[in-house]
Parts: sequence; structure tokens; C-alpha cells
Amino acid sequence: MATTTDAAQPTAGTLDRRFLTPSRFPYRTIAMGTVGSTLLMLAALGAGGILIRDPVLGHGPLSWIRYGHGRALANALLYTGFALVVWAWVRLGRYVLAGRIGSKPILVAALCWMAPLLVSPPLFTRDVFSYLGQGAQLLYGLDPYANGPAELGVLPNVVQNVHPLWQTTPAPYGPLFLLISKGIVAITQDDMIAGVILTRVVLLVGLGMTLWALPRLVSRLGGKLPVALWLAVASPMMVIHLFGGPHNDLMMLGFLTIGVLAALERRHVVAVVLVTVGMLIKPTAAVALPFLVWMWAADLKGPSKTKNFFKAGSAAVGLFLPVFVAGTWISLGSLNLGWWSGLSAPQLIANWLNFPTGIGEAVYNLVHLIANVQPSPFVTVARALAMLGLAAFGIRQWWLARDGGKPAVYRAAITLLAVAVLMPPTLPWYLTWGFVLISAYRWKRRNLSAVVAVSVFVTLVYYPTGEQALYDWWFIAVVVLVSLYSAASLLRPDPLGLIAAWRKPKEQFLPEEPSTN
Repeated sequence: MATTTDAAQPTAGTLDRRFLTPSRFPYRTIAMGTVGSTLLMLAALGAGGILIRDPVLGHGPLSWIRYGHGRALANALLYTGFALVVWAWVRLGRYVLAGRIGSKPILVAALCWMAPLLVSPPLFTRDVFSYLGQGAQLLYGLDPYANGPAELGVLPNVVQNVHPLWQTTPAPYGPLFLLISKGIVAITQDDMIAGVILTRVVLLVGLGMTLWALPRLVSRLGGKLPVALWLAVASPMMVIHLFGGPHNDLMMLGFLTIGVLAALERRHVVAVVLVTVGMLIKPTAAVALPFLVWMWAADLKGPSKTKNFFKAGSAAVGLFLPVFVAGTWISLGSLNLGWWSGLSAPQLIANWLNFPTGIGEAVYNLVHLIANVQPSPFVTVARALAMLGLAAFGIRQWWLARDGGKPAVYRAAITLLAVAVLMPPTLPWYLTWGFVLISAYRWKRRNLSAVVAVSVFVTLVYYPTGEQALYDWWFIAVVVLVSLYSAASLLRPDPLGLIAAWRKPKEQFLPEEPSTN
């Protein structure tokens, strides 16, 4: 990471200079993104994660938006809305890099862009329906870690809207989140629309926690708050995936960010407790716990680093175990550790967005040219090798973090990113695990440009319905081009001159004024 204070690149032409110069408060940019998210919300009624039986549009005069040409129109409007949100986000990023706006406009923009999505059908995912199904299992005395929601004999709307892949699959989430889902279903029962909206409202707690922690993390990790907010809160991965989805990762990130902040402030007991609670929501938070031990040990007084490590480690374990046991018991009514076996459930998802799975499929396709073989052995071996590589990488990062402090947080963050990329599956919103922490460091302009490309790409590789689009190669080619263009636009407005080319004819071919002679 490096500074974001390098001077803005000079651009040629009056158009570029005018394009770069915003008002003191970027009202038009915020409005652009708000219009885009409103289009996303409206179009999702026909093209998003719609219900099997929709009480609003199912048989009413607007039901045409779910079928045939109406569905095609909804998709066109949805991608138009997405383009406006990304365009507004990139414009906002240019203002940040030029030092023309502070944190408030970015926060206002993010909240304005999220507001229409509060009542939207799920976008680019159907996971929220699984959340409600698993919460319903717990509510009605069933074990979500033994069977899938298909075993429910009640709440037919909840059950039928769970994706077929997860109908009979045990829950892969922590027990505390299932308790939260249970509470939501206890209120909304079989009303899926209310269930989705209330889930988003509850997950706003995680967003609020993250917003509270980010300024303090930035002050301790040396970054710039406008950059951190733009990268972690206003990005499509947060607005469209984590909130528009919605995904429980948002709640986990709240506990993770405050926990890491507490460790930096030498409140290590609070840090371990909070990250353990985050783990009870989504187990991924556990990756940060070993790094917290080094941070604790580095702050202990004593001549021996080894003794300090064992003191910190034993204290961390002494905190972790009762919080883990109590959290599990309170959530499930017993010390049911079956949720650990549920962690393997997401491995059922196989596509090339997960790096080792992609390598395995590529090797399989080459071998399949000369021999009729099955793909599963190749994918299994590639995943196993990736697991070994991930273990080696994680252990090395943990060892390099032994001096604690800022380096330990950075190494924890890149380890979370490595887990997202190398552990099957890789789902687009998993990248937020590391990005939120890394956003508090200093960034180079070109690295932020790469983040734009990744953010746009991983948002678009799933269809708005939640089904993956990774093997629609023409679609993916367009996604790659759009992602690269978005990245280039952060560093230079209108990098291909498309806007200029559209405007020049109007400027060059105006009719001559009639002579007055």
C-alpha cells in the first residue's frame, strides 16, 4: 500500500477538465447513483430473486414484468441501474482521489444508494430465503445442522423459495445468526417480503458497527477516511451484494472490525470476545483470532516473547471457550456442535470463480480431449492442493505477524482474502472480508483502479436471479470489458473518448447563423 495523495493526473481538453470538476457537494453524482439503485429495485420485481408465489405481482396487472418480453425489459432496466450505480461510484472515487470531497458526501451517497434497496427483492442471490428457512427450522424445534428446510411441514412460502440446492442441505452458518433468523421468522412467519425487509433492517446493525469502527481504524492504520468509506461502504460489493443481497457477512464484518479496533487499542479481552461473537455469526471471523493473539502478546510487558505469547494465547483460549459455548448454548438450546459439519455444505458449489476449482476444470477439459473421464477427481485434487497452499500461506502470514500492531491487521486481512479465493467456494461477496480491513490502509491509485475492476466483475458474474453466469462466455467477455473500462475510468474520465465522440458532432455541425447583410 502507498499513498493516495499523489497529484491528480493532468488531462487534455476542456471536456476532461469539466468532467473532473465537481461541485462542492456532489449532488448530481449522488442523484445518479440513487436513480440507478431505484431502477435496480423496480427491475428486481421482475428480474431479481423473485418469489415463487408473489402476492404483489403474481397475478396482478403488473405480472407481465416477470415473463417474456416483460422479463427482458426488467433485465435491461436492472443492468441500466447497475451501470448508473457504478458510474456514480467511479465518479465519486475520482473526487476522492482529487481531494475535492470529504467523508460526509461518501456516507450520504452510500446511504442514498442503499435506501431504495431496503424494499427490493434479493439481488444477485437467493441466500436470504435460505436464512429464513433455517431460522424457521430452529423456530419449530428442528435441527438446521442435521437437515435442510425441506423437512419443515409449516410455512410453505418460506420452504418453496429456498433454492433447490439448499432445500436438503444443512445450514453452514453460525448458531447466533440462526438465532437472529429465528427471531425474524417468529415476527414475519410465512410473509417472505416482510422477512427479507426485516433481515436487511437487522443487518444494518452490522453496517452501523462497521461505520463506527472505520474512522478509528483509519486513524490507527494510516489510511484516509474518504478512501476507506468509498472502498468499503459505497462500493457495489457493499451496496448491491451485502445489503441488496442481503448477506449475513455484513453482520459478521461489524463484529470483526470493532474487534480488530479493540485489539489496536489494547483492549484485548473485548477484541477476542467480539471476534468470537462474529464467528458465531459466520465462522470465517475465526481466521482473525490467531492474529489477535500476536497483537495481545506484543502489548504484554516482559523480557520473553515466548512467555508473552503463551500468556496471551492461554488468555485468548480462556475467553474463546466460554463465549463459544455460551453463544452456542443460548442460540440452539444445547451444546450442538453439528454446525461444524455444516461448514462443508458450500463446497457443493463448483465453478471457476474459485481459483482451484477453475484449475481443476481446465485440466479436466484438456484431458477430456483425449480420454473420457469425470471432472470430479481433477477438481478434488486441485482443491486439496489449494488447501495445502492456503495452510502454508496462512501460517506464514501468522508468523510474520508476530510483532503485532498494524502489520498483524494487514496480514490477517490478506489471509481472509486468501481464504475467500482458495477455499471452495469463492462467492463474490466473500472478498469483502479482507477489503473492509485493508481499506483503512494507504492505497496507490492504480491499486484502487484494480479494486474497481474486481468489484464490478464479481458483482456481474452472477445473474440478478442469483444463478451463476460464469459459463456464459459471451456474457463474461462483456463483463470483463465493462470491468476494465470502469477501472480505467477511475484514473481518467472517458478513457476511450466515447462521451467526447458523442458530443463532438453536435459541436462541429451546428447550422450557420443566417447572414444579417
